[in-house]
Amino acid sequence: MGIFRKIGNALKKTKEAFSRKIDELLSHGEVDDDLFDDLVDVLISCDIGVKASVEIVEELRKLAHSKKVRTAEGVKALLKEIISGYFEDAPELEIEYPAIITIIGVNGVGKTTTIGKLANYFKSKNKSVTLVAGDTFRAAASSQLTEWASRTKTRIIKHAEGADAGAVVYDGIASAKANKTDVLLVDTAGRLHTKTNLMAELKKIEKIEEREYPEAHKYNFIVLDATTGQNALSQINAFAEYAKIDGIILTKLDGTAKGGVIIAIEKEYKLPVVFVGTGEKVDDIEEFSPKDFVDGLY
Repeated sequence: MGIFRKIGNALKKTKEAFSRKIDELLSHGEVDDDLFDDLVDVLISCDIGVKASVEIVEELRKLAHSKKVRTAEGVKALLKEIISGYFEDAPELEIEYPAIITIIGVNGVGKTTTIGKLANYFKSKNKSVTLVAGDTFRAAASSQLTEWASRTKTRIIKHAEGADAGAVVYDGIASAKANKTDVLLVDTAGRLHTKTNLMAELKKIEKIEEREYPEAHKYNFIVLDATTGQNALSQINAFAEYAKIDGIILTKLDGTAKGGVIIAIEKEYKLPVVFVGTGEKVDDIEEFSPKDFVDGLY
C-alpha cells in the first residue's frame, strides 16, 4: 500500500467531516459575508480551533474579494491554497546520520508504540538502530520498550526502574558510538508542565547528548495524539518551554475526525509534521506528506 493510500485511509474520518461540512455550506447561497461567517463555525467544528479558523477565513475573505471569486468551487480552491501555504512555511526536515532522536510527550499519546514503529521504519531503510529506555519514571515503561525491541529485533539499553534517566542516555550514547549506530531512539518519561522535575530532566538529557556526542545530529520529536484535538496545542506550548522541538509525530490519526488540528499546528508553530501513525501494525507509520494531507481533505 502506497503512502498516499495509507495517509488517505487514516484521514478518512477527518476528510468525511471536513468535506461534508464544507460542501453543505457551499452548496446553497451566495458567496457573501454570511457564508464566510458560517465558514468560521465549520472550521472550528473540524478542530482547527477558534483563533486559526477566524484568521483563515479572514484571509480567505480578502483573497476571494481581491480575486473576485463568486463560486463555491472557487472558494474551496482558495481555501486549499491558504492551507497549503501554512505547510510551505514550515521548514523541511531531513534526518541526517548518526542521529539521536529523543521522543517527548505526555502519557498516553503512544510514545512507546511510536518508538517501536520508528525502529522498524529505520531498519527498513537499512539503518542500524538502538533503543534507550529513558523513561525510568513510569512502571513497566522499560519492559514495554523491551517488548518492542524484541519484536523489531533491535538493541536496547536500559537500567532498573527509578534509575537516573541521564545515566541511561549516557550509556546509550556510549553504546551507539562503540557500535557506530545510525539511529539512537531515546524514550523519555511522559510528563506535564506541572511536573517540573521531569521537565528539568529533559534539559539534562539534552546537555548529556550534546556533551557526549556533539557530532551526532539531534532531533526532539513531540508525539501528539490526534484524538485530543486542540489540547495538542497546549502540549506543544508546555514542552517548548523546556526543550527545543524539531518536529511532530501525530498518532491515532486513523481513529479520529480531528485531523484538522494539524492545520492549526502548522499555522501557529510552523513545525514540520515528520511522521503520522496510520494504524496499529508495526509498519503503520509514514513520513508525513503535506500535499497528500491537503489533497485528502476534500
